[in-house]
Amino acid sequence: MKYKRILLKLSGESLMGTKQFGIDNNMLSKYAGEIKQIVDQGIEVAIVVGGGNIFRGIQASEGGIDRAQGDYMGMLATVINSMALQSALEGVNIKTRLLSAIKMEQICEPFIRRRAVRHLEKGRVVIFGAGTGNPYFTTDTAASLRAIEIEANVILKGTRVDGIYTADPEKNPDAKKYDTITFEEVYEKNLNVMDMTAFTLCKENKLPIIVFDMNQNGNLLKIVNGETIGTLVKI
Repeated sequence: MKYKRILLKLSGESLMGTKQFGIDNNMLSKYAGEIKQIVDQGIEVAIVVGGGNIFRGIQASEGGIDRAQGDYMGMLATVINSMALQSALEGVNIKTRLLSAIKMEQICEPFIRRRAVRHLEKGRVVIFGAGTGNPYFTTDTAASLRAIEIEANVILKGTRVDGIYTADPEKNPDAKKYDTITFEEVYEKNLNVMDMTAFTLCKENKLPIIVFDMNQNGNLLKIVNGETIGTLVKI
């Protein structure tokens, strides 16, 4: 195994599948199956899910809702997604714990770093909900922060594309894919990998990022086994 402990970052939009909004149960089942493959190999797995399929704080602020209020609403959306993913994982007999940055005792545990690490050591999948618990920070930043706190070996950013390209491959058919790229090159070329706060956190803590296509069957398992899938961002 190349990685012992990973943090998987999923966008809220990835849970929509073919829908325009909300959660597609088929996507939940698919992701649960992919995650089970690596859990069965003994990999310690933490997950951060976005909330964009339900609510986006930035878009809400454009419509007149206070930005901080909108961000808190977005954090609650991530908890809804996290609960759905937790249910899907438990449906395939994976023990999970949902830890929230905002206290909601009836549905999840409060985030406590040592407790999160203990859950991972016991083989439970840990889902981090409610972002960082602070407005003005994205779930990318939450993923970077939690990965550093739990001393993950890598962040795996699951997307719809199979890596980082010289340009948007959905718009430019001539875009070239990088197999590996340095943090400095991403800055220089102004490539969109994560938001800058999240990305800088990873760089300063020497935490590698792999951007890959989560919808391709078996990719997650191949990555933890050391195969070159997607794009690796490293120092």
